[in-house]
Amino acid sequence: MRIEMTLLGATILLALVQIMLTAQARTQQYGTKWNMGARDAEMPPLNALAGRLLRAQHNLFETLPLFIGALLGAAYANRLGTLTEIGASLYFGGRVLYVPLYAAGIPVVRSLVWMASVLGLVLILWALLIG
Repeated sequence: MRIEMTLLGATILLALVQIMLTAQARTQQYGTKWNMGARDAEMPPLNALAGRLLRAQHNLFETLPLFIGALLGAAYANRLGTLTEIGASLYFGGRVLYVPLYAAGIPVVRSLVWMASVLGLVLILWALLIG
């Protein structure tokens, strides 16, 4: 199996981890009763950590469909190669680093890491569209 497909699976696993981290932080703040209920009641704003984890999760979900589509498109078009290997590695590595940086509230470096992950996505698209 090519490394790109392993990184695709690892990125989806990262998405599941982020869902669980966010859910745990929200439950810690709002309680198990809230978590297991219908969640209809208005709740106070999330604390800083839970809010950051939720925003990091949303941020991943904005680009994850693009990553999946571009990578599977490149595979289907038989355009996997050095660009997609580097691109998938940058995307996954950036997304992994992004979570603790955002959770810790570290500015600038977090944005640079995000840009590296987007560069990875662009490299995959380049391979798909230009070859």
